[in-house]
Amino acid sequence: MKDSEILERIKLGDEAVLDYLYKKNFKMMTKMVMNNNGNEDEAKDIYQEALIVFWQKASSGNLTLSSKISTFIYSICQNLWRKELERKSRFSMEERDSEDFYDADRKERIEIINNCISQLGETCRKILSYYYFDNLSMFDIAEKLGFANADTAKTKKYKCKKELDELIKSKYKASDFLD
Repeated sequence: MKDSEILERIKLGDEAVLDYLYKKNFKMMTKMVMNNNGNEDEAKDIYQEALIVFWQKASSGNLTLSSKISTFIYSICQNLWRKELERKSRFSMEERDSEDFYDADRKERIEIINNCISQLGETCRKILSYYYFDNLSMFDIAEKLGFANADTAKTKKYKCKKELDELIKSKYKASDFLD
């Protein structure tokens, strides 16, 4: 089918020509997207969207072609894919910025907690480190620190944690952690 015949049939509303165009140019259009960091589903979506754009322009009667239809549709696909890549890039950058903020925030909180832990007595430092950082059981902590049993270690851990909480609250406001 010649380009002039395709345009004429589109102006008459013949949707069969859309199917013809889809099949005729499918491989070339989807290959362009897939060769530029796209997957098959994205390629199909872009191509279908490009065909809709072409159909609307051609059926309006305001389309003047200076190239083959396939070239025109290809350029529509390129533009649509470029916009999609820019959108993905912006989203990715926003996501990275968000991750950087949370990493910095998390590091700051860890620094505050470590600073306060270092101000506790040696036994409390050891208990909290063993429990929260080394993931030791109360039984193992009792054994390491020479306590009578796991219940004694548990009671001591509770008191040390309470002391740490009070120390943090005395040095920092809640808003320091909520910003």
